[in-house]
Amino acid sequence: MRVLIIEDEAKTAAYLRQGLSENGFTAEVCTNGEDGLHQALTVENDVIILDVMLPGRDGWSILEALRKAGKPIPILFLTARDTVYDKVKGLELGADDYLVKPFDFAELLARVRMILRRGPTRQAEVLRIGDLQLDLPRRKATRAGARLELTAKEFSLLELLVRRRGEPLSRTLIAEQVWDVNFDSDSNVLEVAIRRLRSKVDDPFATKLIHTVRGVGYVLEERAE
Repeated sequence: MRVLIIEDEAKTAAYLRQGLSENGFTAEVCTNGEDGLHQALTVENDVIILDVMLPGRDGWSILEALRKAGKPIPILFLTARDTVYDKVKGLELGADDYLVKPFDFAELLARVRMILRRGPTRQAEVLRIGDLQLDLPRRKATRAGARLELTAKEFSLLELLVRRRGEPLSRTLIAEQVWDVNFDSDSNVLEVAIRRLRSKVDDPFATKLIHTVRGVGYVLEERAE
C-alpha cells in the first residue's frame, strides 16, 4: 500500500514516514503544496495524509484540485486547525477523515487502515484530462467545450481510456472491459472503434490524446509536442 504524505514540518513528516514504513506501507513525502499536488496527480497512491497549511498551495486547494480532476483517492487531513468549521470544511470538500495535531500514531494508523478497508467512498462523476471532459452521470463528453457525439460503446471505450490514463491497455483488456468478450486475433472490431473514436476526439484538435502503443494496444495521455 502506497501512502503520500504532504506535510511541511520535517519532524512530523519523518515520524510519519518511519512509522508507516515499519507497518508495511510504502510512504513518500512532499513538503510543499505544488509538489504534493503534482505527485498526487501523476503517481498512484492508496491514501494521502494531507496538512492544511502548506507552502505554495494549501491543503484545501489540493483536495479541490484532486476531486475536480476525477481523483477519488482517500484523503486524511492531519492538521493543527482544530475548529469545527475547519473539520466541516474538510469533510464537505471530500476528505475521508480529519485528525488534529498533536496526534497519537496508533490512532492515525488505525484511521488509515479503516479508510483502506472501507475502500473508495465515491466515484468521480466528472473525469478530465487536458481539455477533454467526461460527465459520467449524463454520459456526456466534451472537448474544448464542444460536445462530442459518441455512441454508447464509444463513450464506454473513452471512459476506460480516461480512467486508466497514462497506462498502455492491451486489446484483450479493452475488449473484456468494453465489449465483455474476447476478440479473435483476426478481428478488427477494436481498431475500427478506435479509429472512429479518434475521428471525434482527436482529429478536430491539434493535440492528440489517443495513442497506439506498438505491440501492446492503446493509451490515452497528453504528450508534449
